[in-house]
Amino acid sequence: MKVLLVNGGPHKDGCTNAALTEVQKSLEEENIETEIFWLGNKPINGCIACYNCRKNGKCVFDDVVNDFAEKAKEADGFIFGTPVHYAGATGAITSFMDRLFYSAGKNFLFKPAATVISARRAGTTATYDQLNKYFGINQMPIISSRYWNMVHGSTKEEVKQDEEGMQIMKILGKNMAYYLKCIEAGRKMGIEPPKQEETKFTNFIR
Repeated sequence: MKVLLVNGGPHKDGCTNAALTEVQKSLEEENIETEIFWLGNKPINGCIACYNCRKNGKCVFDDVVNDFAEKAKEADGFIFGTPVHYAGATGAITSFMDRLFYSAGKNFLFKPAATVISARRAGTTATYDQLNKYFGINQMPIISSRYWNMVHGSTKEEVKQDEEGMQIMKILGKNMAYYLKCIEAGRKMGIEPPKQEETKFTNFIR
């Protein structure tokens, strides 16, 4: 079993990575394979609604989105981390997830996911809600901890001093491992995911 952890912060070894590393450590203690995937600090195009992914099977912009989509095929669970920018997720991870879930949603279906938020002070719950919506629209179980998945600090050293935040990350890793093991046990017993129905698209124009 493998969990991919996404660092959506502009710094590879910053506050968000400090939080994700604590989750990673907890997962590995439960014998879950992990990989932290940093989005980098180059601009990531937003979705342009060209619908080419529907024809080609991947996003028309061949960048970290397509790279991660390939990795997601073999992954069993996901943790998406971001710092707070103006009470929301970073522009990079927002563009990344918009395109990722639209072009490669089938790679995430029924796989558990969680959000990790880092902030100096506020905007955490708004950002937490924002990212969880990607999972809710794709039938993914949302994994929680003993409190909302967030840490506080302006530097990675300060984040590591957030004792409650670090404990939340540790518990999140254990909870993710638990659900992955439950899913694996279910598969061994012959329990299959629900059969997918054909999507019915409607709008508010009658």
